[in-house]
Amino acid sequence: MELRGKFANVDLDALVDNRVVRTWLYFGMFWLMVTPSVGVLISSTFNYPDYLGSGNLELTFGRLRPVHVNGVIFGAFSTLFIGLCYYLVPRLSGVRVIWSEWSVLLAWIWNVATLAGLVGLLFGDSDGLEAGEFPLYAKVAFFIVVAVATAQFLITISRRLEPAIYVALWYLIATFVWTTMNFVLGSFILPYTISGINSAAFHGLYLHYIVGLWLTPAGYVIIYYFLPISARNPLYAHKLSLVGFWSLALFYPFVGIHHYLYSPIADWAETLAVVTSMLLIIPVWTVLVNFFGTMMGKWHEFGRNLPAKFLIMGSLMYLVGCFQGSTEALRQLQQPTHFTDFVISHSHLTVFGTFVVWAMGGLVYTWPRLFGRELWSFKLGNWSFWLITVGIATMGLVLTAGGLQQGYQWMNGVEWLDSLVWVKPYWLARTLAGISMDIGMSLLVVNLMLTALTSPAAEARRVRGPVEAPIPAPAGGPAQ
Repeated sequence: MELRGKFANVDLDALVDNRVVRTWLYFGMFWLMVTPSVGVLISSTFNYPDYLGSGNLELTFGRLRPVHVNGVIFGAFSTLFIGLCYYLVPRLSGVRVIWSEWSVLLAWIWNVATLAGLVGLLFGDSDGLEAGEFPLYAKVAFFIVVAVATAQFLITISRRLEPAIYVALWYLIATFVWTTMNFVLGSFILPYTISGINSAAFHGLYLHYIVGLWLTPAGYVIIYYFLPISARNPLYAHKLSLVGFWSLALFYPFVGIHHYLYSPIADWAETLAVVTSMLLIIPVWTVLVNFFGTMMGKWHEFGRNLPAKFLIMGSLMYLVGCFQGSTEALRQLQQPTHFTDFVISHSHLTVFGTFVVWAMGGLVYTWPRLFGRELWSFKLGNWSFWLITVGIATMGLVLTAGGLQQGYQWMNGVEWLDSLVWVKPYWLARTLAGISMDIGMSLLVVNLMLTALTSPAAEARRVRGPVEAPIPAPAGGPAQ
């Protein structure tokens, strides 16, 4: 379907700097293979505590876990997300990203800082704040990259061809602006100037700003762009996207303290966190209705649409994970879930099962188009999808069941050491699920590398971008 209005006769492919996007996505695929695998190393120690040795501090749980968490958030997901932004911003704005010559350098700064920070964590150079453990030198680099990328995208969007802003760009603007400010709090203020119970309270805010004001809207950027374009269907409802955006902006900033119920933090702050945690059901359900509605009339093509399969699977995980997150914030339900594997289930279903999976969906759509050819093997891609899907679904299920068993045992007076006996089978199943996920991601990266390295046949048609399909309806306007 042809573009109309000021986008008529615009070659969207020519607006994208492929070298920039490829550089970011190459790094993202590297972290996608490495950092989730660290989770399997950690998980295995729960059943085989000494298999990594007992005299090496760098291989202990306390050192490896922050490597895994920060590596997945800032390495695997964030690197892929920023690379995808350099692909979709010019296509939705109709103009090139400004200062494009800086973008490859920004990719190197981001990823060298990630590597340096992860190595530093292994050697104990940590600020000790969850999702904020990276040492200062890594945080400074992250802040510089995010601040410059924010300026690039804001100025580019301000020069867009059409006044209407599509919903993915709303979320992109919010993501980068919110996170630039949050990095100031988490990198330069919280570790050095706030102490005691106030440190715990502000850390709860910072941690959930990373999850709710970086990962969540960033994930929405990806799926709001790539689902309509891969399904070749307009976005289901503009009004739902309005409700989802503003309810996320209004409710998410207050939820962080729900990690600290029954603590010395002021009771009104805890109650506010509980209430807003429940109100997050509004943005979650509205965006999910939008996503599934966008697939209406296209489900018969779903089996062969690999990007859409990743995006919809991530949406299902989002539904389950966010239901867990809201309900475990209730005081009565936090008693049997706090400090248990139920919380670990929630974090894996959302951070990996949703946001990293959405990033993989965007990657599978974008990568072949950067090289002008089809994916090397749909069959191999499908194997990747099912290995990842079965792995994350199994992990979520067994950790939820094991966590509830842990919690109710403790409430009934079972000693902590005795409770470990009952959860060891769940831990083994979690490790096997993680191995399935890692194999799936490795096969996906191999598939994408072969796509890049294999010369297309002379008669193979060039894979077109979204200009061939109905583009997503801009905010306030119909599909073009």
